[in-house]
Amino acid sequence: MWVRTRSRFLFYLTLNNSCLFYIWLSWIVFSSPIKNINILEEFSDITVNHNGSLIATCCTQDRSVKVFDVINFDMINMFKFEFNPRIVCFVHQGSDLVNALAVSDARSGNIIIVDSNGNNEPIYLLDKLHQRPVILMQYAAIPDVTISIDDMGMIEYWSGTKSNYEFPTSVDFKYKMDTDLYEFCKIKQIPRSMSISPNGRIFAIFASNCFIYIFNLSSGKIILKLDETIEKYIQMGNETKGNGLPPMEWTRRVALEKEMATRDSSVFRYIKLIFDDSSNFIIYPTPLGISVYNLVTKQLVRQIGTSENLRFFGIALCRAVPSFTEKLQGAATSVRVEAAENPNLRISEPDPMLVATAYRKNRFYLFTNVEPYTEEIDGSTSYNRDVFNEKPLKEDMITAVEYENAMQQSKLSTQAVIFTTYGDIVVELYPDKVPKTVENFCTHARRGYYNGHSFHRVIKNFMIQTGDPTGKGTGGNSIWGDDFEDEFHPQLRHDRAFRVSMANAGPNTNGSQFFITVCPAEWLDGKNTIFGQVLEGFNVVQKINQVPVHEKSGRPRDEISIISISLKNA
Repeated sequence: MWVRTRSRFLFYLTLNNSCLFYIWLSWIVFSSPIKNINILEEFSDITVNHNGSLIATCCTQDRSVKVFDVINFDMINMFKFEFNPRIVCFVHQGSDLVNALAVSDARSGNIIIVDSNGNNEPIYLLDKLHQRPVILMQYAAIPDVTISIDDMGMIEYWSGTKSNYEFPTSVDFKYKMDTDLYEFCKIKQIPRSMSISPNGRIFAIFASNCFIYIFNLSSGKIILKLDETIEKYIQMGNETKGNGLPPMEWTRRVALEKEMATRDSSVFRYIKLIFDDSSNFIIYPTPLGISVYNLVTKQLVRQIGTSENLRFFGIALCRAVPSFTEKLQGAATSVRVEAAENPNLRISEPDPMLVATAYRKNRFYLFTNVEPYTEEIDGSTSYNRDVFNEKPLKEDMITAVEYENAMQQSKLSTQAVIFTTYGDIVVELYPDKVPKTVENFCTHARRGYYNGHSFHRVIKNFMIQTGDPTGKGTGGNSIWGDDFEDEFHPQLRHDRAFRVSMANAGPNTNGSQFFITVCPAEWLDGKNTIFGQVLEGFNVVQKINQVPVHEKSGRPRDEISIISISLKNA
């Protein structure tokens, strides 16, 4: 997840328990992090204070909260609690003497306030605000209001240090019944993410029903709802022929959204909503890219990254509007100058940069209005969009070496010896005729995949079948993880007994299961891929084929299994 600070730094939390410090100067970003901090357990939350000088990370599993000094890239404090912290949020203004940090309990509705420069002793305890654990919490410094939401969808307002964490006096209501803050309890939907606008006047919530709710912070009323459900995009796709995408790409995106909704719904908590510095635009990821919505005109004004085949989740906007300090130093132009129609007043200034992460991708992506370029050795510049600067993981390198070795050996293997509990079967392989099928079999054999697999199906006077790790006839994968296509060769037919063929559930559904015939079976030609022929051990195959079996399943009454498989060359 990304966090942007006003001190021109980006922080990125990874799922492999790393906190990366990046510096950004308008759209220029170093390709390597300034600092990388690793911990033993996974981060559960990260927060930054109002002026970008401090950040805090939270780890539920080891019950720790760490505070970092942004400018010095250093950890300045660490808290160890007796409870499991879940969410952290700085709740102080610039004039406050204490840099107050709110920490929620993962197992109760309690929120404790600690001094980020102090010890574990809480300076205040909010134990009656929520009945359930808090899952979202953000602070708006301008109105001095903290918004916290629990896992039942209950939204609460409370103030900062100056008002002793009581109900804020800066809002326009006294009773929640006069607001829409009970909305998520009514519709029984859980907020996934929240963002407060820079001016502190509105806040946005992305809920589990895939709607974005825009609230007026002062009144607590919903002023806008944005439908981001996949059903809406499917309807749009039917009207616009795939929302301008190729049919295959549009179908893939719809399938991905449905898969995430049913199998991996927890990833939606990483969807981030952000406002621009004017608070007039809200930016959020969608199945079609990243949308920019004008809250004043209530129109979708821009769609970013639609052509990229990525599902974006976390986003951060690096502002191009200069800070007050930069204006005094004359280091940047002002908003008034940049908006001027007179071209002489406008100078070439780096544009806003949008940083994004994507689903199941270990890279981050930068969007700007300026084309990227790199400087060559001779001083010339050339277009070079992608930077491949990440180092492969040690596990990936080991797997790649093992896979390469397996590939080499499998291509050279022309014979296999299947050691079973009933005896040995020598099989001739055909790597020159059906290379992919032989590669799959040999690689599985080298890895010991078939060891212990039973002959789960025996049909007398026809065949014996094995290769299923579940032993039920419904399991088994190829070495690539998915089914692979059939390979039919005109010289390989089921015109004789003791052929070794792939079992499947239809065309191009080969996995790991295979069978050995005991008679000619020409009706299998064009349906099952032959990749071997028994050379020795005919009696073993016949013996297995004649064992007593269960009538319905064809499973032998006494288990017969593969001990191991060795590969060799003739």
